Amino acid sequence: MLLWILSGSLVLFGSFDVWYFLRGSWMVIKSWFQGPVRDVLAEQVVHGRVLLHDLDFMCHMNNARYLRECDFARYAHCTRNGLFLAARALDATMLVGATTIRYRRSLALGEAFELRTRIVAWDEKSFYLEQRFVSKSDGFVSAVMLCRQNVIRGSPQKILEHLCKRKVCIYLSNGYRPLLEDQTK
Repeated sequence: MLLWILSGSLVLFGSFDVWYFLRGSWMVIKSWFQGPVRDVLAEQVVHGRVLLHDLDFMCHMNNARYLRECDFARYAHCTRNGLFLAARALDATMLVGATTIRYRRSLALGEAFELRTRIVAWDEKSFYLEQRFVSKSDGFVSAVMLCRQNVIRGSPQKILEHLCKRKVCIYLSNGYRPLLEDQTK
């Protein structure tokens, strides 16, 4: 029996990226127990460290790992500010529609970093998030990622109105900074 379990585990780990699903689930569960963040526009921080499996041949963090870390930070962000639950209540789905990332300085093995996530804007179809990798050693922003999070079968405005229980402006002309209607006065 133990041999079957080990064989099945080996097949799963060989066929799928099991660590991704385990870590993603862990981030959602951990965020759930950290408690809600009432301000939807508040910046949230996830802490990380560059490990051996994050390295490429140049011995710094692989470019794909930056995007993977951003996934985990978005899971935590949307769990804590309630976007996932609000989208689920409205039968909407949020998917990554586009990303762009600028690498400014590489992260080395063992280097600790903060991944800061915030919503910078939204329109009729999408949320726009900014995610910054900040080195804990000197506060330098190592990379900046912008993400368009598309909303399927719904709209960001409906999700925010459901979440905030009040009318929401789509965006303003001051650099597209989204504001709740009460904050515009």
